[in-house]
Amino acid sequence: MNPFKERCRTLENNFLPLKKMYPKSYNKDKTSPYTKTRVILMNGTEFESAWFMHQFARHCDIPEIKQALAVVRRQEQQQQKRISCLKPLNESILETTVGYEQLAIDLTATLAIHESDENNIKALNFALLEDFDHLYRYANLLKMDKGIDADMLVGKFTEIMPGRPTIAEHRYPADEIKPHIDCKTADLYSKLVVNTITAAEQQTMNYYMNIAQWYKNDLGRKLYAEIAMIEEAHVTQYESLKDPNTGWLEMWVMHEYTECWLYYSMFEDETDENIKRIWLEHFKTEVSHLKTAAALLKKYEHKSYEDVVGGDGEFPRLLKLGSNKEYIRKVLKETITLTMKDEGYSELKRLPDDYRFFTFQEKFLSDGTKTPSHMVIEKAIKTFGRDYRYQDAEHPVKSLRDRQSDNVNVARIKGEN
Repeated sequence: MNPFKERCRTLENNFLPLKKMYPKSYNKDKTSPYTKTRVILMNGTEFESAWFMHQFARHCDIPEIKQALAVVRRQEQQQQKRISCLKPLNESILETTVGYEQLAIDLTATLAIHESDENNIKALNFALLEDFDHLYRYANLLKMDKGIDADMLVGKFTEIMPGRPTIAEHRYPADEIKPHIDCKTADLYSKLVVNTITAAEQQTMNYYMNIAQWYKNDLGRKLYAEIAMIEEAHVTQYESLKDPNTGWLEMWVMHEYTECWLYYSMFEDETDENIKRIWLEHFKTEVSHLKTAAALLKKYEHKSYEDVVGGDGEFPRLLKLGSNKEYIRKVLKETITLTMKDEGYSELKRLPDDYRFFTFQEKFLSDGTKTPSHMVIEKAIKTFGRDYRYQDAEHPVKSLRDRQSDNVNVARIKGEN
């Protein structure tokens, strides 16, 4: 599939009638977990697109470009509203959150499995274990507050057990910055990986930033606030992988190409026929957006779309969301004790005792281990006699197997592994 060779409507003919912006919602009890995660992913992709174009417009003084951005952005906003309303009214904040974390886990793992850029793989694998832990914390809150087993929501496709403990994820922000790709030499798939994961994690960050105050008890509000800080760290890491030397018009072309790739991937993989039609409609609209951006790049910078995508425009491997249990278990076993150091990663035990990770932990966690992420598990153990988990076999990390004690030392205190 080459979106540049697809026929499309003219830009002004892509606006949705208002009535089409409110579609039929999915059935939360019957819909595939991966349909739900696709909805979350494309919601985040549209959010990223809209805000990118706002930022572009604020740094542009060419009327023709600003007018095109305004038109495309309005259409992207329509698509975002349409997607967000696919979520049903009876799906709770916490049930949706489980979908967010399942997406974060299986999207990250899927992208990493097929990635060739070692720096990107390390970044994906590192954050993977942290999102994996977040699912475990939210699942225990769900069990206590709603009496719902999260394994039913994830369709048993994703295991639910501790990852790198959330308490160990609070690092000095400067250590989140990693080396960026070079868009002139990077593989097209790597460019798509960076764009996709940044948008997805940003959507999670935004959701938690805005949803915390709406939760119905103090512990839940505190948990959302704490994990939102980790999602901020993840967005910082992932956006640092982008090439900052790329021009605004080139970035716009790549944003639109990413959307085309994602919508076509979602269309090919979708099982809900109603939503499948929406993915196809949006793909066709994005082709129009892509060609608009490419034409402006050609006019104002005398560059072709081939200069941006690094090839003839053919899609690389499509994105197919699915279960990644064995890969995740392998990453858990091999990298659970990693933390960040400068532009790389380090085993915790190799950090100098005075390194800023330890000083930041001491200042940020002024109450010691009384963090919401830890308190949720402690309360679950007190309520049920052990934590809530869904796992196919024993945990691959020995120190995280005890279901009557939440380990707050792994990847945080030297000597624990």
